[in-house]
Amino acid sequence: MPTSSRSIRRRTVVGTALALSVSLVLAACGGGDDESSSAPVQAVSQADIDKAMTTPTELTFWTWVPDISKEVALFEKKYPAIKVKVVNAGQGEPQYTKLRTALKAGSGAPDAAQIEFQYIPTFSITKSLVDLRPYGADALKDKFVDWTWNQVKGAGGEVWAIPQDTGPMGMLYREDIFAKHGITVPKTWDEFAAAARKLHAADPKVSMTNLASNQNGVWMGLLWQAGVKPFEVTGADSVNVNLNDENSKKLGTYWNGLIKEGAVSSDPDFTDQWFQALNRGQYATWLTAAWGPVFLTGSAKSTSGKWRAAPLPQWDASKQVSGNWGGSTTAVVAGTKNPIAAAKLAEFLNTDTESTKMFANQQFLFPATKALLTDPAFVQQKPAFYGGQTVNQIFADISGTVDTNFQWPPFLDQAVNDWDETVGKSFADKSDTGAALDQWQSRITTYAQNQGFKVGP
Repeated sequence: MPTSSRSIRRRTVVGTALALSVSLVLAACGGGDDESSSAPVQAVSQADIDKAMTTPTELTFWTWVPDISKEVALFEKKYPAIKVKVVNAGQGEPQYTKLRTALKAGSGAPDAAQIEFQYIPTFSITKSLVDLRPYGADALKDKFVDWTWNQVKGAGGEVWAIPQDTGPMGMLYREDIFAKHGITVPKTWDEFAAAARKLHAADPKVSMTNLASNQNGVWMGLLWQAGVKPFEVTGADSVNVNLNDENSKKLGTYWNGLIKEGAVSSDPDFTDQWFQALNRGQYATWLTAAWGPVFLTGSAKSTSGKWRAAPLPQWDASKQVSGNWGGSTTAVVAGTKNPIAAAKLAEFLNTDTESTKMFANQQFLFPATKALLTDPAFVQQKPAFYGGQTVNQIFADISGTVDTNFQWPPFLDQAVNDWDETVGKSFADKSDTGAALDQWQSRITTYAQNQGFKVGP
């Protein structure tokens, strides 16, 4: 299963340690710009790098990518003095909880760790990550798709991590169901809604799609595509929160209406019931990410050959825009005694040609590098599950349309928990999503202010 698909649920209340850490950091910032962000970056010399990479060293690397020891072995072959201890400390939230505990205790933290894009601000604001610019990270920018690089950059120009895999969003659809009911692939969301109502009238047992009531990742991706800026970090202790603006309400009204009509379902996803529904043909489409095609291949085997891929429908037919759901990075953890070696591990794993190809073709992580997204050996694959369609090419093209300006909050766990209890609940209950968005805005604003943030706009 792709990395992104294994860490899709986010239903954890912010821990006391994290809340305390955020408060302490904000108190230290005192309301002004973070001085460390504006200070000149002192590059580490090549001589120091050469020395570090030839000095016997053991690194500890926390990651949940299966069989990543293969990629790590390539690094160790290039740098035989460096040994890497690979530890699976949990997938997503369990790892983050252990990492926060270790950082608070001042011992037991790894040198490097896998961090999802959406969690970079949460860890960087507590000064838990190392700025990688002194170790040459700025020179790597052009190797990656633009939007992914923006996801790892700090407000002061810091580079907090190296991108590893991504989840640009598209639409997987059942070609047989579309053909049976005379539905053409919708290019706009208006066409999608019309097709949903047509399908529901013809066969009420089949939903055009399922917008899961427990899945904030899809909602964030749809906000991203619609150009909504739900969060903008504007300073060391200030953040804009826009969860119920006009475009958010437009999205809420759209999906709330289809769910109430029964044209779209809101079943919890990644449950036994959901898997069975996929195999039974209960959903005509799945709005998912670039890791979705491989995931579906293993989870809905009985439907092989019936699925196809397409971009998301658009709000503006003249533009092609998408959002992202999932993906992760390799970050260096503050307090490491071996920052050079750890930084070079992060760089090697995610830029070395052989390593990145292994991630894409053996662990099936969707690439962040421009090289792989234009590599015919990758993008021209024709899986039988999708009728020989070049699915990787479709999602590679979609990756180039992801908005580069989307930001995550420095208190993601709380934002997710509150979404579950407001917007997600409105889908499940078929209640007023607009009112739920107002509740989400109010709860997050209050939380952020209690943590010491100045909240705009």
